[in-house]
Amino acid sequence: MSIKEGTEDVNRESAGKDDVTILAIESSCDETAAAVVRNGREVLSNIISSQIALHTIYGGVVPEIASRKHVEKMNGCIRAALDEAKVTLDDIDAVAVTYGPGLVGALLVGVSEAKAISFAKNKPLIGVHHIEGHISANFIENKDLEPPFVCLVVSGGHSHLVVVKDYGEYEIIGQTRDDAAGEAFDKVARAIGLGYPGGPKMDAAAKNGNPDAFTFPQARIPGAEYDFSFSGLKSAVLNLINQARMQGQELDQADVAASFQKAVTEVLVGHAIKACREFGYDKLAIAGGVASNSGLRALMEKECAANNIKYYRPSPVLCTDNAAMIGAAAYYEYMKGVRFGLDMNAVPNLPLGDRERRYHGRNS
Repeated sequence: MSIKEGTEDVNRESAGKDDVTILAIESSCDETAAAVVRNGREVLSNIISSQIALHTIYGGVVPEIASRKHVEKMNGCIRAALDEAKVTLDDIDAVAVTYGPGLVGALLVGVSEAKAISFAKNKPLIGVHHIEGHISANFIENKDLEPPFVCLVVSGGHSHLVVVKDYGEYEIIGQTRDDAAGEAFDKVARAIGLGYPGGPKMDAAAKNGNPDAFTFPQARIPGAEYDFSFSGLKSAVLNLINQARMQGQELDQADVAASFQKAVTEVLVGHAIKACREFGYDKLAIAGGVASNSGLRALMEKECAANNIKYYRPSPVLCTDNAAMIGAAAYYEYMKGVRFGLDMNAVPNLPLGDRERRYHGRNS
């Protein structure tokens, strides 16, 4: 794909504008979303069409169904976002879209829509990394937050500990070696009979359980102290369930959920706090779908206060997939002059922190 950055024409285009208004599109998994964001931090609209009810009967996201539903819902979401923001396509300065990582079919729906609008209205096109969007969700409600800071990104597909060096500049210092935290929540929820979506149901059940009822392992990886591993924890829960069944015992769902949640959150928070202390950062943010977990939010707030670290977190609606976060991330790329060509494509395994991805295929 062709990507241009920092040209004189772009600088003249951005100069003299008091406000930059971006139409953002997100369709990386099972939410069809569109938003209008001004200056990266002011959300004029944020429309989300969720597919949770549709996928619940299958116990998880079915990629083909998700893609088809995005096709059905995309135009309506964009119209609603523009109407709520009281703007038209002629009023926006750029079109932004998630182009990876995610489900390739789902991503292609959003990318195709954004490219069509960009071409039809002659608007700049900006591709946004999905995880950069989650990190940037913190800028929307925390007007004082500026890089550098540490961000813990936890979702169904990702568990990253990231140093945000500047807008759009990241260094991954820790990541999962196997299951992501959200994936582990979903699998354990299914195993104990809570069903899908696992994260919210585990969170609700844990509030009524005893977090010390069971002691589950918390993996530490020699030589990679900031990496995560949740497969052993998941296996420990499954073994507990199987042993109980063989012995004719009935486990309390709430106790299992609370004990599991405690094991996960203590590892996540412990790694994040340690990174802040070791690398000398006094600002810590959380992001991603699992960042809406009440147990994680409470423990992180407690530990940040104890260590004199400023704690930032988006509202739960901005933790799950949404387009406002994509618009926030896109603003800072726009101001740096990043522009994508109409040959932009979906990249389902797009890496975070690899600066080469921005210049890959760049026109010389």
